[in-house]
Amino acid sequence: MSPTFVVMIGLLGLAVGSFLNVAVSRVPAGRSVLRPRSACPRCATPIAARDNIPVVSWLLLGRRCRSCRVPIPARYPLLEALTGILFLAEALRFGRSAVLPAELAFTAGLLALAACDAERFLLPKRLLYPTLGLTAALLLAAATATGQWQRLGVTAACGAGGFAVFFALHWARPAWLGFGDVRLAGLLGTGLGWLGPSHLVLALLAGSAAGLLVGVVLIASGRATRRTRLPFGVFLAAGAIAAILVGAPVVQWYESLSDPYATGAPLTTVHRGP
Repeated sequence: MSPTFVVMIGLLGLAVGSFLNVAVSRVPAGRSVLRPRSACPRCATPIAARDNIPVVSWLLLGRRCRSCRVPIPARYPLLEALTGILFLAEALRFGRSAVLPAELAFTAGLLALAACDAERFLLPKRLLYPTLGLTAALLLAAATATGQWQRLGVTAACGAGGFAVFFALHWARPAWLGFGDVRLAGLLGTGLGWLGPSHLVLALLAGSAAGLLVGVVLIASGRATRRTRLPFGVFLAAGAIAAILVGAPVVQWYESLSDPYATGAPLTTVHRGP
């Protein structure tokens, strides 16, 4: 695979991360992500192109607005850098495959949703549904290009299954999950279903375990109680991204534990008498 291709995808990720910052700031407030142009939220000075270079501008400006010197939150460069790194990692993971655009769109949407949940305990439908629609459309294009219609069917089943399982949990214990998490589970099933149902299960288990672990640590340290809200969508998104990047070797390792023939180890010969 060409290093130039990987670098270009990483740079695309930086640019997408810059757009995600706009979406995270505006969508929860019901504002357009296209107009007006980006401006300082304090002094309303439009941001010049030279001050809108992902990560670099934040560093060159000394982390402050050029006009009023108000601090620029660290979320902006962190989201840009994380998007660039994950895009680069997925380019290495999938190469020039037909599924790469879908997984990039899925990952970008997850990052925006996780940022909204971390800041506002909100998973906006105006972010989730476009992510779901774009991911599904790109997976349809991948199936058309490769003829892998069975994978598309598994994807649809995983999307419906993820939604159904979390809907049942929400119905049984509404205090455990918000309905935004139910919708997010459907998105996870759609984004991960192409890779296989095992990836969805891994994502849900990893995300749930991470949320439980963080909650226990916060309670044990006295920084939270059992009534303290946690942005569960952040942990589900992290579990999904982990499943994309390392799910294949984890699934292969698990399958090798239950299938002795998968290890390639020689079989033991049993002799029965002379």
